[in-house]
Amino acid sequence: MTKQLAFYFDASACTGCKACVVACKDRSNLPVGVNWRRVYHYEGGEWGTDPNNKDLMVPKNLFVTATSVACMHCQVPVCANVCPTGAITKDDNGIVTINQDQCIGCRYCQWACPYGAPQFNDEAGVMTKCDFCQDLQAEGQNPACVDACVMRVLDYGELGELRVKHGSEAAVEPLPPADITYPSVVITPHKDSQASGKGTGKILTLEEV
Repeated sequence: MTKQLAFYFDASACTGCKACVVACKDRSNLPVGVNWRRVYHYEGGEWGTDPNNKDLMVPKNLFVTATSVACMHCQVPVCANVCPTGAITKDDNGIVTINQDQCIGCRYCQWACPYGAPQFNDEAGVMTKCDFCQDLQAEGQNPACVDACVMRVLDYGELGELRVKHGSEAAVEPLPPADITYPSVVITPHKDSQASGKGTGKILTLEEV
């Protein structure tokens, strides 16, 4: 592997509009129930005593954050490690791909991935996931999700360069700790973002992701 392509996500400016989700689904012609890119809405807060009325409880420290997630093209792809046919590989750009001619649809990769990236296509009977829009990149274009983002919070590039520019954060709630698979992503946290594994909130609209 000569380099590692990665996504950059600016959580501080994401509105959760899901334009990235729609663009990905449209570009890849995905069936109902399969979304290679998803947006998690994470919310929290607590109840406290009203300073003007000690008999009244009021909400405080409320927050909602949005996190756009696709395949992280991990440096340690557990999906590839559990694939019994060797259908999942990592190419010279660090992109994790599924050879659907080798895939038997066992779903082991889906169960192993902490990000839920591999998704089963019932019609085709095989696993599918984000391929980093390799066809678009080959033509000098950006991934569909990057161009569709109205707030310009998504970008991509070589992982080392993104870290120099934006830092090394790779895990905020509700994402899993980064040391499980070492995801190829750089995140600028929201002001209310919480460290992965130390969250006090919950995922809203879980059925959408």
